[in-house]
Amino acid sequence: MALDFSLTFLGTGTSVGVPVIGCDCNVCRSTDPKNKRTRSSVILQAGDQSILVDSGPDLREQALREDLRVVDAVLYTHAHMDHVVGFDELRAFCWARTEPLPLYATEECMSTLKTMFSWAFSPQNVFKGYIKPGERLIEGDFTIGALKVTPLPVEHASVKTIGFLFDYPGARRMAYLPDVKRIPEATLELIREVDVLILDALRPEVHPTHFSLGEALLTAEEVGARETWLTHLGHDNDHAALEKSLPKGVHVAWDGLRLPGIC
Repeated sequence: MALDFSLTFLGTGTSVGVPVIGCDCNVCRSTDPKNKRTRSSVILQAGDQSILVDSGPDLREQALREDLRVVDAVLYTHAHMDHVVGFDELRAFCWARTEPLPLYATEECMSTLKTMFSWAFSPQNVFKGYIKPGERLIEGDFTIGALKVTPLPVEHASVKTIGFLFDYPGARRMAYLPDVKRIPEATLELIREVDVLILDALRPEVHPTHFSLGEALLTAEEVGARETWLTHLGHDNDHAALEKSLPKGVHVAWDGLRLPGIC
């Protein structure tokens, strides 16, 4: 079944994306396509299920680029703008559905979604063509088809934030932590020696709410993942230069990169 599982990076950028508006730095002016980073998000193919993680502001562009035509569920890490404001683009994935689109989020995140997009959750939302959200509160492990999803609580700014651990029969175990400043010990225990670790690494310098590159590398070493991919990258990071500087087993993700279930 591992051949039926994969994870694709729809976006690998920070909240403002790369290039940054009005910036003339070498990375923002780079012609290397791997330095073009839309807001962080991934799509998983698990058997016949297509599972989106976060609906950022670049969702339309990402879906067109990857020829993404079906989304069967959406998982949310937290309610910051760069992870939720592409919500209305989910309409396109509801047009062929007869049932509401399942949205998985913590109670805090779901509350924010219902405030920001109250029209979608309203009982009066009966018009054809609008997104029809199916509320699913994350209160522990859950399954979508054959995929087991374990929420991974982390510390990031002042909002409740989670990552996800994905277990699919016969496939590599993958942990996705795109926004994190500190990982509690209980979460570390869940991801020790995971096959694939995907980790926030905003910039070389220390940041108050995100891992710096140094913090990400220390965490990768502590976790002992067989393979680590860095994401949520700002314009302080040139793809080629950063890739050359990394230790064995750690790599820089890019928009469109697909990680197969087996390697």
